Amino acid sequence: MSRSPSPLIVGLTLLIAVLAGASLAIGPARIPLATAVEALVSDRGAASIVVREIRLPRTLLALMTGWILGLAGAGLQGLLRNPLADTAVFGAPQASAFGAVLVIYSGLVGTLSWALPFAAIAGALLSIALVVAVAGRSATIVVLVLAGLAVGSLAGAGTSLAISLSPNPFAVTEIVFWLLGSFEDRSMTHVLLASPFILLATILILSAASGLRALALGEETALSLGVGVARLRGLIVAGAAIGTGACVAVAGSIGFVGLVAPHLVRPLIGYDPARTLVPAGLAGAALLLAADCAVRLIPSAGEVKVGVLTALLGVPFFLWVIARRKAELAETPA
Repeated sequence: MSRSPSPLIVGLTLLIAVLAGASLAIGPARIPLATAVEALVSDRGAASIVVREIRLPRTLLALMTGWILGLAGAGLQGLLRNPLADTAVFGAPQASAFGAVLVIYSGLVGTLSWALPFAAIAGALLSIALVVAVAGRSATIVVLVLAGLAVGSLAGAGTSLAISLSPNPFAVTEIVFWLLGSFEDRSMTHVLLASPFILLATILILSAASGLRALALGEETALSLGVGVARLRGLIVAGAAIGTGACVAVAGSIGFVGLVAPHLVRPLIGYDPARTLVPAGLAGAALLLAADCAVRLIPSAGEVKVGVLTALLGVPFFLWVIARRKAELAETPA
């Protein structure tokens, strides 16, 4: 039974505000929350420099990245009517990383060039389109996962080859750490680089909301209701690719947020794919903000990469969903 998403949206928004405040306060130099908030709007000396130049960009990037990954995951799950659909399952993060690594490896542009997000978006778009084309309209989840695994493995092999052939060991180290996924040492330049692409991806996916509701009744029913299924598929795939590519270009590979976030909100609002979109995006933002706070609290010689933490949490969740719904997934087309 579908329930109004408004209370959940309000609750998640408040949670995000709390986590964003914590993100501004947590770090090697602990700053009280009240001081961190004041440092954003007034001169508090060293605290203002730390908060504005170091912590605010990573907070905004974590929020934006979590939002679009959660939104894209919900959109893909609604499009394919499959609870395991996610950009990570399609191999999009690996393909995005491969596209970006090719640009960096060529030495033609730096890590703050506009060519980087375009290359990452192209990689993600190619991987999702390829998996959808190979799996076909009536593919089972097994075919979908196998196709995504093959595409992701191919992209990962290409990235490994580029790293192996790189003549510059410093560039190799930078690429490897970047591929692990992190918001560390990011600036407002990275925020400005990713913002237009994430905004475009958001518009594309949200514009498909009403069509997703009709598609939940079946493709033939959606067509009879006047829904352009091909256009709907294009909006979701393009939005997911653009959002994933933008995230990978500025933060590296961060997986499984788009898989977990929709599952967290569905028990609270029902299984209407249109109602799931915004709450899933907000849940993704909250998850990634919490993960980014957590990596700064884990005692270690160097900061644990947030992409590693999301994978450690996401993979068991992925296996749990498969085990819990294996009978249904065996019969459900992708």
